[in-house]
Amino acid sequence: MTRSISQVFVFLLVILGAYLWVGYTITQMTGGEKKSSAGGKVEVTPEFGEAVYWGRGRCFTCHSMGDRGSAVRGPNHGQFGAKFPLAMGSRAVERAKARSKKTGKKFTALDYLVESMAEPGAYVVEGYKNEMAVVYAPPISLGLDEIKAIVAYLQTQGGDLDLDAINKPSGITKQYYSRIQAAAAAGGGDPAHGKEVYEDNCIDCHKLKGEGGAVGPDLTLAGKKGLKFNTDSILKPAQEITKGFETHVLIAKDGRKTVGLKTRDEGNEIDITKADGDVVTITKDKIKELTIDKNISVMPEDMSEALTVKDFQDVLSFMMMQKGK
Repeated sequence: MTRSISQVFVFLLVILGAYLWVGYTITQMTGGEKKSSAGGKVEVTPEFGEAVYWGRGRCFTCHSMGDRGSAVRGPNHGQFGAKFPLAMGSRAVERAKARSKKTGKKFTALDYLVESMAEPGAYVVEGYKNEMAVVYAPPISLGLDEIKAIVAYLQTQGGDLDLDAINKPSGITKQYYSRIQAAAAAGGGDPAHGKEVYEDNCIDCHKLKGEGGAVGPDLTLAGKKGLKFNTDSILKPAQEITKGFETHVLIAKDGRKTVGLKTRDEGNEIDITKADGDVVTITKDKIKELTIDKNISVMPEDMSEALTVKDFQDVLSFMMMQKGK
């Protein structure tokens, strides 16, 4: 009896050991699970970038690095067979030339690497889907310095490391850094999707960089007004109304009521533009009363209910990027 129990116990230990070994092997095949920081301190170095790449950045779930890892959902970032004759550091130089030709802008290898994480849909490698996660948005939510560290790590894969350029960029990379910082300030939104939300809900009333309606304030410099201002403008539009966009309430002598912006006051006529964009023109001799209501805004008060939490975060991050030239 005792011998049987001992045999069963030994058998269970063997099974448990095999299970742990399989788990360890699979983890190693996908690059291993490294800690992305020591004591929570972020360092812009290739070593730290490697830890983020194979750790909390979860890059290894889609990419491999040469013969390290087994993920094939995204391109291999190392040198691997005829399909990837150049590792990512060298490959970025060639991709930068292609991006320069396509966009008409001067791309550097650094610009390409940063773009691939800041706006992954801008260039999709042939044979792969446009499905890369926005790494600075939930659920990954990498910070700017963590992204810089990954870029440094990728540069060392067959390329030249340039920490000075990574930390003090210009041009395209600088603009993408601003996008990432804006997303972080807005709670981790995705500005690219935020632009879509803006175009679906806001462009008919607001002008942005010369395009859009004129019912609401121009939003070209909205990002310079800060996070609180932009948040309140969406959630509580009547709290602080921009001068020149006060809500007018017009009562005509025949009893008709019109609410909107006074967009023209010339001679004997006044134009009131309503929230839906319709313009009501009335002669001054037919006006019984014209007042300003400081408690209401032409912008819908239920905008927050129309947007999902993600839509709100995304459009907020997009607005935080609007700082003009």
